[in-house]
Amino acid sequence: MTKSCDFSIIIGVVDTYGVELIHPIREGRSEQQIGKKGIFNHRWIVGCKLCFILNKFGLVVDWDCDTANVHDNTFQYMIEPYIDKMILSGDSGFHSKNGDPENLKICKKGEWNDRMLVETVLSMLTVVSHFKKMTHRKWEYLKSRIAYYMASFNILTQWFGLPVDDNRFVPLSIKEFSL
Repeated sequence: MTKSCDFSIIIGVVDTYGVELIHPIREGRSEQQIGKKGIFNHRWIVGCKLCFILNKFGLVVDWDCDTANVHDNTFQYMIEPYIDKMILSGDSGFHSKNGDPENLKICKKGEWNDRMLVETVLSMLTVVSHFKKMTHRKWEYLKSRIAYYMASFNILTQWFGLPVDDNRFVPLSIKEFSL
């Protein structure tokens, strides 16, 4: 008996992104500080860590955030609901010694080209929306701003449709909306 492939399952990407709320030298100076100190991209930040899941078109499917001091594998709970829907590639930070969800494929640096989709999306969010640095003092406000960015990103990338070129590549762009 041969096992047939389920073509309804698509490939996606999961990754984290550090958002700075204050400069590390200013940590602890205010009682209103909501972020915590953590390392992101080999440097210290005080802020939050955003975890997001992208589908094969580069659209945000799911996201959540926590303080910057949490490890990437704390977000494994986000991967599990997509077991029957998506195969998610993630970096080694998502690997847990207690086991990984069956739909998580850990990728070494440079192994899967699909992970470049993450860099494209983050670049657009950083350049167009100034997403890297925020100054919120309440988690509710920070999360609502991130929700706004995630939703607006999905809307703006689909504004002119998702055209497919001859190589079956869907180029993403929100440069038309940059101020």
